[in-house]
Amino acid sequence: MRFTVVLVCLSVAVMAVMIFQAVRQEMNLRDMNDRMVGNSAEVKKKEKVIDEAKKKISELKKALDGVNSKMSELKRRKINIEKSTRDLDKSLQTCSKEKVTAVRKTTEIEDDMTELKANHEVLKMKAEEDIQSLKQQILDRDKAICAFADTTKEEARKLCGITEAPK
Repeated sequence: MRFTVVLVCLSVAVMAVMIFQAVRQEMNLRDMNDRMVGNSAEVKKKEKVIDEAKKKISELKKALDGVNSKMSELKRRKINIEKSTRDLDKSLQTCSKEKVTAVRKTTEIEDDMTELKANHEVLKMKAEEDIQSLKQQILDRDKAICAFADTTKEEARKLCGITEAPK
């Protein structure tokens, strides 16, 4: 009988250990199941966050594409503006050179004109002196001719400037 009691006690002890192990495993399974449900809920939340992040990323990519196209357009415009600025600078330099040349020519022409006017005035005065001397010579000759002219004739009086007829 001792053997049976020991066997029964041993069986009860083994059974108690097995029940304890089963309860512990059941508790572990429930705990794992609860954690798995919590984790799956967390995963779903994170998946939603990831989906929203992907949507935001795609929107940002679209916005970035728009910005990149605008940036490339602005770069092209900048290059065109720089090119036209260089062309305008070259034109300005050419125009400035032509202006300097034109100013120099104008100054030369003005100097020449001043010199020509001075020469013209000198020549004019000389010509007037020559004209006066020639007029004087003509008057002197006319007086000499009038002294010998017959004043009885009307034509001679007219040429000599005599208004009265001699008596």
